[in-house]
Amino acid sequence: MEKKVILSIRNLSKDFRIRGGSFLEKPKTLHALSDVSVDVYEGETLGIIGESGCGKSTFGRCIVKLHKATSGEIIYNGEDIVGKTGPELKKLRKELQIIFQDPYSSLDPRKTAGKTIEEPMIVHEMNDPKTRRERVLSLMKEVGLDSQHTHRFPHEFSGGQRQRINVARALALEPKIIVCDEPVSALDVSVQAQVLNLLNDLQKAHDLTLIFISHDLSVIRHVSDRIAIMYLGKIVELCKAEEIYTDPLHPYTKALLSAIPPESPFEKKERIQLVGEIPSPIGERKGCSLATRCPYVMDRCRVETPELKEVKEGHRAACFLYF
Repeated sequence: MEKKVILSIRNLSKDFRIRGGSFLEKPKTLHALSDVSVDVYEGETLGIIGESGCGKSTFGRCIVKLHKATSGEIIYNGEDIVGKTGPELKKLRKELQIIFQDPYSSLDPRKTAGKTIEEPMIVHEMNDPKTRRERVLSLMKEVGLDSQHTHRFPHEFSGGQRQRINVARALALEPKIIVCDEPVSALDVSVQAQVLNLLNDLQKAHDLTLIFISHDLSVIRHVSDRIAIMYLGKIVELCKAEEIYTDPLHPYTKALLSAIPPESPFEKKERIQLVGEIPSPIGERKGCSLATRCPYVMDRCRVETPELKEVKEGHRAACFLYF
């Protein structure tokens, strides 16, 4: 059975203008995303992983329209949503939600848990007050919170409980897609597992599509159906989750995986060191972004930019080693 594409991202780029250090210095351009293309299938969890500053959070924020993309297309329900504004954008936000990294700063400290979860329904004029309150209690129960928590403020909750409130708020509008921007990175390990299992159960119950952003290789393996590896604003490898760990193709992916500590102290594991200077995302670049650090670099890598191409069925890589 062929999978249905719910979100199709084509050549998505996002640039930020940076002011110069002095009054006379011209503004510079920081390339946070560069020609990112990927399809997201209905009902799947697409994991996005990479080191800090690779553009993964910018990618998620562009999808939910918190950032306006500089160029490219985001096709949802057959329409390009990049240029949507006003009432059209408001309608779209019901179906595209986000869970933020910091469970405290993403909550209004002046609003109770119940009011926080109810607020999106008020903004979108959903239901009457009584029905909204019933829905709030139902959502709180679903994410593992008691009804007595309704009148508590954010500072009265633990980090895990705050993130459960954020999850309930994201579910309030019955979205189709939720972007999870490192939702467990600020939590204790034991609480991380609880929140991850909760998201997995909610995905099945509500038929959700998740885009899960993380820098943690073990977390992303646990939750994802497919994984995209990002490096300096580009996707460099994309395939099924397990295949990334058993058969990595891109040199950057291999280096990332080599940094995972071995499960046994008796297991010998070779660490791949990426030696060299990381290119600046500011200004124009040419060639492969990893060329200055790659152990397999070729002359063409310094002048040509490799495209993300299918190396074998369902496994894509952006590397001249394979084509």
